Formats: sequence, structure tokens, C-alpha cells
Amino acid sequence: MLIQWFPGHMAKARREAIEKLKLVDLVIELLDARLPESSRNPLIDQIIGNKPRLIVLNKADLADKDKTEEWLEYYNQDEKEQRAIAISTLNPKDMQTLKKEVKAIMAPKMKKLTDKGVKPRAIRLMILGIPNVGKSTLINKLLTKNRAVTGNRPGVTKGQQWLKIGNDFELLDTPGILWPKFEDQVIGKKLALTGAIKDTLFHKDEVALFALAYFLKYYPGKLQEYYKIDEKTFAENTPEFLMGLTTKFGFGEDYGRASEKIMFDIRNGKLGPYTLDSVEKSEDDAEKTESAQ
Repeated sequence: MLIQWFPGHMAKARREAIEKLKLVDLVIELLDARLPESSRNPLIDQIIGNKPRLIVLNKADLADKDKTEEWLEYYNQDEKEQRAIAISTLNPKDMQTLKKEVKAIMAPKMKKLTDKGVKPRAIRLMILGIPNVGKSTLINKLLTKNRAVTGNRPGVTKGQQWLKIGNDFELLDTPGILWPKFEDQVIGKKLALTGAIKDTLFHKDEVALFALAYFLKYYPGKLQEYYKIDEKTFAENTPEFLMGLTTKFGFGEDYGRASEKIMFDIRNGKLGPYTLDSVEKSEDDAEKTESAQ
């Protein structure tokens, strides 16, 4: 897969993220709720280290609710020093939930500072995530009120700008952009289907065929309902199914156009909520990695 990330780019992104982390109290790791594992940076644990972290599954309105609950349970396991929540930036209440979680995580540290006689200050935050998981949208939603840019602060590197969120939070002005996982074709197709990477990195029909195969296996009812087809229409051969849908769409033999439509429909939630990663698969992969070490 020809993803335009090279060792130099990755080293720079990692270095910049680590440098910025020194300035903040807590990291918001932003993931796509449809891809709670595939949208994670492969070295995220090494990059963040012991820094307090809130994992945020964004675009929860587009994800399978049952799967989202499974992922939240997975990320909120007792032995993990982190918290996880699911949000939609379309829901103002979710922004309040996010702020409450940040305060809850930071409460012990803030109490220690107060006990030492240190004057209470705003919690300094940074948002980390791969491209197109909604970092800019989240920042804009958090800044809808009391938007202000603060200048250099004592003890903070010169030139760093902070966005003030009310009196309780300060957000580092630029979200940390990290590279996605792309060690195999399946992850790449998942990222392409949700728009996390450029469509041009795969042939459109490759992604559409992957999507159809996945939905036929896990969400056949969504295909039936949205495209108004019955079970007899489902071909055991996925390419034949794509051809059938192309004809149904009135696109003749233009499979590329049909593939674009299928990708657009799924990406934008036309077929309803879905999730492409499973907790079971993630746990299996983790066990394989541990046994190989």
C-alpha cells in the first residue's frame, strides 16, 4: 500500500508530539469510534508514556452502539491507567461529559497542588490523533464559548500558543497529528472506507468490495434496507454482487462509479451505524504479539 509516510516524517511527528507533551497535564487521544483500534497510532503508548490520558471515541453517532460499548469496556479495564468515553461532536452534552472526565482524571493532581499551597490553574490539554478523526471539529466545539488565545506562559516554551476554554482548561493550539497503522491491506482499506486516508491509495473497487464483503457478513440487513434488495440478490461472489448493484444503480458497467457511491453511502452513515474493528480480534492480536516476544 503506497501510503505517503516515510521514516523521516514519522520520526519528526513523534519527536514533535513528545516535545509538546512536556507542556501539558493530560492528553486526549482521539479515535474514530468506527475504528477504535485501526485509527490508533501504532506507537501511541510509547509516545504518551505515563502521561494521564483520556481516550475519546469520536463520531459515536456513526458507530455500532453495541460495539462501542465493548470497546469502552476494553479500554476502561482496571489494569489500564486511562479512561475512555464515546462522543459525537454534534451533541453539546458530550462536550460537557468530556470536560467532566478530564476534571475527574486530573482531580488528584490538582488537589496535591492545592494542598501544597499552589494557586489553582487551568488544566493544560493536548489532542493527539491520526488525520481525519475530527480533531479540528472537536477543538472548535470546545471553543464555542469564551474563545481566547493566551500568549506565552511562565514555564512554557516560547512561541507556544494556548486556547483558553473557560477558566478551567487551556488547549495547545495545534493538535498533534500522528500517522495511522498501515501494516496490512485490511487496515488500509478500513482507513480508506472511513476517509482517514486518501481514496487514491487504493482502487475504488478494492475498497468497495471490502466494504460489501464486511457488510454482507456483519450487517446484511443494512444493505437490504438501504439498497432495497432481498436476500436472493446477495451473490456469494462479492464482485458479482458489486456488478448487480452497479446495474441497480443504473450505472451500466461503470463499476468505479458504483464503488464511489457505495463508499460515500457507508462513509456518511447512509446505511446506518457500523463498526469495522472488533475487540476479540484486537485481543487475539495482542496475545500473538506477546507470545512472539
